Amino acid sequence: MRVIKDTEVRWGVIGVGNVCEVKSAPAMNIVPNSRLVAVMRRDGEKAKAYAEKHQVPKWYDDADELINDPEVNAIYIATPPHAHAEMTARAAKAGKPVYVEKPMARTYQECMEMIKSCEAAQVPLFVAYYRRTLPNFLKIKELVESGVIGEVRLVNIQMNQSKDPKVIVSTDTNWRIDPKLAGGGYFYDLASHQLDFLDFLFGPIIRARGISENQAGQYPAEDIVTASFKFASGVVGSGSWCFTASKSANKDLTTIVGSKGQISYPTFGAPYVLLETDEKGKEEFEFDLPRHIQYFLIESIVKELLGKGKCPSTGISAARTNWVMEQIVYAE
Repeated sequence: MRVIKDTEVRWGVIGVGNVCEVKSAPAMNIVPNSRLVAVMRRDGEKAKAYAEKHQVPKWYDDADELINDPEVNAIYIATPPHAHAEMTARAAKAGKPVYVEKPMARTYQECMEMIKSCEAAQVPLFVAYYRRTLPNFLKIKELVESGVIGEVRLVNIQMNQSKDPKVIVSTDTNWRIDPKLAGGGYFYDLASHQLDFLDFLFGPIIRARGISENQAGQYPAEDIVTASFKFASGVVGSGSWCFTASKSANKDLTTIVGSKGQISYPTFGAPYVLLETDEKGKEEFEFDLPRHIQYFLIESIVKELLGKGKCPSTGISAARTNWVMEQIVYAE
């Protein structure tokens, strides 16, 4: 894959919505040798407003104009998943590296099309699974690899969320609950982070099965999922995700069980890691996270594009997560 021959990465962003306000795009102006030079939304007024608020020099209401801007040498696609494959193909055809939001696409097939587009154009493809670079998750990886909990036996994910009255359940205003736009519901939006990190920790999942239902009937997508899965390494896993639970049942906890102890942590809550071993009992680690949560991943992308490092989240690894979710939710 080619690297950028310039001395800096100059980003153009397609789809500057909520994720670009704090989580991602502002970091592009803070990471060394990186600059945000252009943004795009179909609603030109919103694109202009974003550019003015964040002091971005250029804005567009046409994706092709941004992609073909000669000053832009890398593309960040922050649209809902239904547009990822098409926009990736356009950016790759223009010879520009692609960074795409998660989940990578609606389907595993779309993921493979994106990989093919970028391989044909010889441009790298990255996906926004930024937990692979956060200090609390790197600590989990360090603990597992150190052998402090012995041989890993199993991993269990528990996620219960009550329906937040602030969350709009209409598919007209919330793409995350419309499978035609997102691939699935909140499971695709949230569990993708959990499953991708486990891929980072233990390697690929080679078998996955699940049961999914729409119990509450509030929107078209599944609202409850249970699953079991197996990694190539021999570790086995299970999970349950309910998005219409009572407030008293709210939970976000993943537990990794080993022969000498266990590690537990939230994926979306406070950044702590709890280690419990037979030898030493409980030990808790707390972490500070960057304000722009994608900072470290974007930094790794910039380093790779300039030939100075390697990004841990690629189209190849992210496609595996789509495959797993598809096996859990849609496989017969």
